[in-house]
Amino acid sequence: MIIMMAWSLLFLGLNFSILISGVISTPSPLVERIWKGTKYGCKCYFGDECWPSDSSWDELNSTVNGNLLVHIPPGASCHNTFEGPLGTVSTYDAATCAEATYKWFNESWTVEKPAAGLWTYFTNDTCRPTADPAAPCTLGYYGVYVIRAQSKDHIKAGVDFARENNLRLIIRNTGHDFIGRSTGWGALVINTHSFQDVEFTTEYDGPGDYKGGAVTIGAGVQGRALLTQAHAQNPPVTVLTGECPTVGVAGGLVQGGGHGPLTPLHGLVADTALSFDVVTADGEYLTANSEEKSDLFWALKGGGPSAFAVVLAVTLKTFPEQKTAGVFLNINSTLTSDTDLFWEGVRSFHKYANNIVAAGLYAYFELMTLRLHVQPIVGVGKTAAEVEAILQPVFDEFKAKGIPYDTGSKDFDTLFDLYIDMFEDETSGTSALTGGWMFTHQDVEENNDEIIEAFKTVASPRDDLKGQGFIIGHLWDAGLNMPVSNSATNPRFRQSTNFAIVALPVPYGATWDQKEDLQNVLTNIQDAAMRKAGPNGCAYVNEGDPYQPDWQDRFWGTEYPKLLEIRKKWDPQGVFYAVATPGTEDWEVIEYGTRLCRRI
Repeated sequence: MIIMMAWSLLFLGLNFSILISGVISTPSPLVERIWKGTKYGCKCYFGDECWPSDSSWDELNSTVNGNLLVHIPPGASCHNTFEGPLGTVSTYDAATCAEATYKWFNESWTVEKPAAGLWTYFTNDTCRPTADPAAPCTLGYYGVYVIRAQSKDHIKAGVDFARENNLRLIIRNTGHDFIGRSTGWGALVINTHSFQDVEFTTEYDGPGDYKGGAVTIGAGVQGRALLTQAHAQNPPVTVLTGECPTVGVAGGLVQGGGHGPLTPLHGLVADTALSFDVVTADGEYLTANSEEKSDLFWALKGGGPSAFAVVLAVTLKTFPEQKTAGVFLNINSTLTSDTDLFWEGVRSFHKYANNIVAAGLYAYFELMTLRLHVQPIVGVGKTAAEVEAILQPVFDEFKAKGIPYDTGSKDFDTLFDLYIDMFEDETSGTSALTGGWMFTHQDVEENNDEIIEAFKTVASPRDDLKGQGFIIGHLWDAGLNMPVSNSATNPRFRQSTNFAIVALPVPYGATWDQKEDLQNVLTNIQDAAMRKAGPNGCAYVNEGDPYQPDWQDRFWGTEYPKLLEIRKKWDPQGVFYAVATPGTEDWEVIEYGTRLCRRI
């Protein structure tokens, strides 16, 4: 209630002491600043002369029908006050704090917040739930204002306002984002999560040769919700989504490429996209497909999230449901305390990764010291006995080497039934850096021993970080049934065997020097070991290190020059920004993770 009163007071005209007021004139294209001896042109931020006046924000709020909010971090209810850029707001509320503390690691709770990030490193962790109400709560790296868009006109209004006032703009759907693209210091955030429309058709009548089933979904629709509605069709159908239920399918997932349990059968999510409805950087409503705005259509299919346009809706192919089998596999500390034996088990499992993906299976696994948890190994269109037969050489090698393991299998009528039963929910609220690498068939065949050594390096990258790192692995072959990409994703994915996310936790309250040190560990020790072991592989833009060298080639390979050309055409002013996406080479976040600027 206190927070809502603060928002209402702002829009009734209360001037906080540090709010810049005055009449807006045409702003300079960029605000000049010097950082560490380099000259930059920056976006406009509060405190700058170009920052919009109170009346301008009020006018924007009116245009979006009262859906403009001052963003207050979700942990603020545990603090006496929120010390925001627009002034001090009393925020403590015992009941709301108890809820925030209890649900802080719940993804679904976090998704529903206006601008929260599921993983908190790129929020700067400056306002977490606490038992000490006197602890400070500041904005961190969050945006200042949020438009909780209810219509496409609200999105257009936000894009226009950001472009005309040179503001940093963040497009946020679920906040399911590893590398900070859903947050940005001092930004205007457009939240698209309310776009929940879902419409199925049994025969797509759009352009192109495809005439099968399709579904058109709004920007805010999440994976589990979409699959639930697909399963309810008569007959049931399925859609290529990510494995995590909270991922927004039409947002960063498809724009980054998107992988999931159906990838062995149908490629990446981007490969199944048929049409996009968007708002462009100049505020125009467009439909992009294979015949209309075909260059934009291609770029939206894996060319990078928040890079080319704001997606309002996407149409995706649907597929008939099939019987599906699932298997789990564990080697962990409850079975052995012998570290060498454990890693030998990992070596044997990964040695057969090519065989697993060649058989059309998908596998999701978690790996850290003394814990290999593979759940599930998915066989769409297969029985449990058939999947177990494919895995038998792995089990035989475990037995021959004396490697203790635990396994089990189950048959399901549909992939949806397996999805609900065997995929485990993830958590939010943790602080970590993320990288990753994809190993090709050739890498696994020729360098499996080196790959396992790289895994060990990830787990313990330095003496003071022993056992701190971990891997989320995905076995799939995106080229098995789609050897030639029809999307903007890196062509090297068509030879994929294992895409492995690398993660390194960051302590809460870490100093800037500590953060820079850990980023160096991720880029130049952990990910470097992975890249060396997989010389034929590539990185994935949604789940990779944006600060790695030569990210253009590693994320997109030979597709990058074309993507750069399209970006310059559709967003020449740089209205949109997401780190390490096409056209952002000259942009940098300076002044300790705050201002977004271009080197000049």
